[in-house]
Amino acid sequence: MAYGPAPRHQTVPVNVGGVTVGGGAPIVVQSMTNTDTADVQSTVDQVAELARAGSEVVRITVDRDEAAAAVPHIRDRLAARGVNVPLVGDFHYIGHKLLADHPACAEALDKYRINPGNVGFKDKRDKQFSQIIEMALRYDKPVRIGVNWGSLDQELLTRLMDENAEAEEPLSAQGVLHEAMVQSGLLSAERAQDLGMGADKIVLSAKVSQVQDLVAVYTMLAERSNYALHLGLTEAGMGSKGIVASTAGIGVLLQQGIGDTIRVSLTPAPGEARTREVEVAQQILQVMGLRTFVPVVAACPGCGRTTSTLFQELARDIQDHLNASMPEWRERYPGVETLNVAVMGCIVNGPGESKHADIGISLPGTGESPAAPVFVDGKKVATLRGPNIADDFKAMVADYIEQRFGQGGQDETKRSA
Repeated sequence: MAYGPAPRHQTVPVNVGGVTVGGGAPIVVQSMTNTDTADVQSTVDQVAELARAGSEVVRITVDRDEAAAAVPHIRDRLAARGVNVPLVGDFHYIGHKLLADHPACAEALDKYRINPGNVGFKDKRDKQFSQIIEMALRYDKPVRIGVNWGSLDQELLTRLMDENAEAEEPLSAQGVLHEAMVQSGLLSAERAQDLGMGADKIVLSAKVSQVQDLVAVYTMLAERSNYALHLGLTEAGMGSKGIVASTAGIGVLLQQGIGDTIRVSLTPAPGEARTREVEVAQQILQVMGLRTFVPVVAACPGCGRTTSTLFQELARDIQDHLNASMPEWRERYPGVETLNVAVMGCIVNGPGESKHADIGISLPGTGESPAAPVFVDGKKVATLRGPNIADDFKAMVADYIEQRFGQGGQDETKRSA
């Protein structure tokens, strides 16, 4: 019996500013700024922060002339800071006009996001959609055709509802909504291809706010097309609700092999960093075994045997240190993202978990001897005692990383091979 995710749904690869989306490439993590794009410095700072956190593509709002005019300056300042993350322009309503009036913006962006539900209305819809596609063809840019349930093409929805009412076996209202979203995306993609755009320039998304709707719509898209697919709930919400909902929906689809790039649309709490959505997206992919981004710290949840908070504080400090260090360590210590650290709180599972980790410590629980055995690569190498256990273990973790992933460790690995 096979375990793990289903084989990836085969899609056409799309090159987004040097990042491959689809075609079996690693699933890409995306994010979006919430700054006013016309504020060049604030947007540059946030894009750089998101890229540093691990966002591999960043989307920015392009909603008016001032924002469009700012885009090339944002690109230039990012390049001057050594930040080369692909930028996606998010267009609604007047995207065709902004791209035409600001050719430097059209050139600076790596992808255009089009919502077929509000690219234009009635007789203007096809014309304005075509204008955006023609600009994308002119500048050799891919597009994301992003259907959103909150701005769905009402004419299409009305037509499908009328047809459904006459059907011998009508769908539910929810089923009609799903069909309308799928058709909106697929018909728009077909129109883009009729205008000369290849499938290797098209990414599809269909954003809804409920998990079951998300699973249904993307399953239908995967069954009926081979376009690269961008996953994510829209309006997922704040805090644990947004994280749980996004994880549930995206996780089910990834397990089925569906999805080429993901964005976790979290509403940040006041003062919370925008990078939280990047961290959650990475964690979804990592816990599912699809990609590896940061070292894993295993820690027990605590119980009556672990009345001391030392293991909780140490696990937190180690995880925070590893996360904060990763932007530098990715360059300095190749492979360090695969590190597995265990910080356990008592003798029940502590030694066993620590042996399974690359480096682990089993701290004393209630009534246990005040000693903390440390295991490296499955073998006990030391027993820490006294008031400096936490600092001593942190130093051992740093030494292990240097020895295994530093230049000396890499050279030794090559010689052994």
